[in-house]
Amino acid sequence: MRILSLLAFALMVCSAKGQTATTEVLLETTAGNIRIALFDETPQHRDNFLKLVREHVYDSLLFHRVIKDFMIQAGDLHSKHAQPGQRLGSGDYNYTVEAEFRLPTLFHRRGMVAMAREGDRVNPERRSSACQFYIVWGRVYNDTRLAKVQERLDTTAHVTLTPEMQEAYKTVGGIPHLDGQYTVFGEVTEGLDVVDRIQQSATDPNDRPLQDIRILRATVTKPQ
Repeated sequence: MRILSLLAFALMVCSAKGQTATTEVLLETTAGNIRIALFDETPQHRDNFLKLVREHVYDSLLFHRVIKDFMIQAGDLHSKHAQPGQRLGSGDYNYTVEAEFRLPTLFHRRGMVAMAREGDRVNPERRSSACQFYIVWGRVYNDTRLAKVQERLDTTAHVTLTPEMQEAYKTVGGIPHLDGQYTVFGEVTEGLDVVDRIQQSATDPNDRPLQDIRILRATVTKPQ
């Protein structure tokens, strides 16, 4: 991991002291291991994710959507046996999870974990997908770019970026325009360098990595 990434990760961990996590999940992937702490502040998402992990749902699934300087996404049920070049993204269970927005404590800084969902047009309550999740990478912002994001948030989510959130986006990085729209329920505590490698992968026009990146096994390593 680069020195800059180490410093940014240290800042990220320090800024998370106000959050509580009593459970952890280890993702063993073909690119390396990623450890995720699940927040008690989002109990429905925590419990749903733990249930899926314990049922081995994520074992052998791909990171099927990867966008550089944005995020890496996994959890498509169709990806386990996907053929090369097959378009993915629609595999899910037939239920959703009620949104648990916990701003300004939990937001889209680098290394945070959130659930994907259907768009506002068909999902105005912004309920989360049953099983598809993403890990935030994003960019580092300056004041000018954050001001533009705030203008967008004023109309899309009615969210105000606090000074603490702005500082995190300027030092650690992330995806501020998703705040208040997707539920953040965990964070990477080990393996941010693995996330970095994955987000730099070459992809096809549908954002699927050209070489499969697979979750070999997901396990609960710190139970409630």
